[in-house]
Amino acid sequence: MILIGDIGNTEIKIAIYSNSKKLIKNKRINTNFINKQNLNSNFRFLNKYLNSIKKILFCSVVPKKFLLIKNYLSKKTKLKCFELKQLNIEKLINIKVNRKQIGSDRLANAISISKPNKNFIIVDFGTATNFDVVIKNNYIGGVLAPGVQLSLSNLINKASLIPPINLNKIKKVIGKNTSSAIKSGFYHGYTGLIDNIIKLIIKQTKKNFSIILTGGLAHLFANSIKGKVQIKKDLTISGVLKVTNLIK
Repeated sequence: MILIGDIGNTEIKIAIYSNSKKLIKNKRINTNFINKQNLNSNFRFLNKYLNSIKKILFCSVVPKKFLLIKNYLSKKTKLKCFELKQLNIEKLINIKVNRKQIGSDRLANAISISKPNKNFIIVDFGTATNFDVVIKNNYIGGVLAPGVQLSLSNLINKASLIPPINLNKIKKVIGKNTSSAIKSGFYHGYTGLIDNIIKLIIKQTKKNFSIILTGGLAHLFANSIKGKVQIKKDLTISGVLKVTNLIK
């Protein structure tokens, strides 16, 4: 069996696959809930699989959490727990930027979809809104913008008269109350941001791209963005799983 994970700023995704890459079990854990005292309780669901696991690989943008989980799993399984950028991932994709400054989740996304004859722009709706550009088998860089949910939460926390709001699609631009005005600003504002960044990437590269959306709010913007898009919910985990082939 193969144990893989994606440690993000907001959420940790864990998945167990068979050697033939069939999903056996997955779980999501709030990143802030993980500490040294509760590792046993949060990872109890793994106990029945521990003796069968042969490979462990994570991508992580939270080094302290990865170190905790790495030490815990290495002790439990007696296996080396790898982080994606420790492996020779250039065998799978050419990285045209300083890899030390690129989150391993973004590289996992790129590895997941890269093809020798296609170009992709990945829009990942996470703690940040990431745009990553993959031309054939080359990761050439990207754009980082504030995350939708993080920006909304920050606004609500800073403005005492703004109530808790759940974002959804809204047709009318002009809001009739605080809630609808904010929903409009975020929905139409981020739609414009996404469309404009994609347009500028196309203008700079002079290439045609397939647009891939992933992350928690991908479904919200799928029909509002200009052009055809695809939603790939588990893009990061899929990329990490692909990289496990490099572990001998």
